[in-house]
Amino acid sequence: MLSRPGAERGAGAARPGGSPPRRPRMCSGVGCFWALLSAGLLAACASAFLSPAWLLPPGRAAAGFGLLWRCAEPPRGCYGSAGPGRFGDIASGSWQASAVLCAGGGALLALGALLALVAVLLPAGACERRACTLAGYVQTAAVFIMASGLLVYPFGFNSATVKRFCENSDIYYAGNCQIGWGYMLAIVGVMLSVFLPFFAKYAPKEHISPTPIPTIL
Repeated sequence: MLSRPGAERGAGAARPGGSPPRRPRMCSGVGCFWALLSAGLLAACASAFLSPAWLLPPGRAAAGFGLLWRCAEPPRGCYGSAGPGRFGDIASGSWQASAVLCAGGGALLALGALLALVAVLLPAGACERRACTLAGYVQTAAVFIMASGLLVYPFGFNSATVKRFCENSDIYYAGNCQIGWGYMLAIVGVMLSVFLPFFAKYAPKEHISPTPIPTIL
C-alpha cells in the first residue's frame, strides 16, 4: 500500500500532463533540407567552375573558354580546350580576378556546407544555434564573392585573345561567340545559394513547436 503513491509519483514524473515522452529529433525538416541543398549547390557550383564551357566560339565547339580553361591556339582553331594551365596563362586580368573570386567563394560555400552538416548532427542547444548562425554568415559571404566573380568575368571579353576567336567581342558582349552552359550553371547556382542563409535561420531544432497536436485540437 505504501509503494503505490511512490509509483504514481514516478509515473507522473515520467509523463508530465499525461503526454508520452518525446524522443529527440535527429534534425528538423528545414535543417535537413538546408544541409542537402547546401551540398547540392556546392556540387553544382564546383562543376560550373571547373567546366571548359563558359564562352563557346562559333562552330561545333563543345568546349572553349572556361574559368581556368583556354582555347587551343590556331591553326587548330577552338574545337576544344587546351586544358587548364598556369594562372598566368588566363586570357585577361579580369578573368584572373574572376577566377580568384569564384575560387574563394567556392571555398566559403564548401565551408558553409560542412557547417550545415555539423549543425544537423548536433543536438538542440546553444552549439547548434551558433553553428547555424556561423554557417549562414559564411554562405552569405560566399554568395557575394561568387556573384562578384561572375560579374567581373564578362569584362574579359575585350581581351586580344578572346577577340581572336570571337570577332567584335567587347565588354559584356560575346560577339560571334556564345555563352556556354558552364557560365549559366554558375549563375543559377549562385542565385539559388541566396536562399541558403534564410534556411540557416530556421534550421535549429528549437523552431519545432513543442506543443502536442491533441492539445491544439
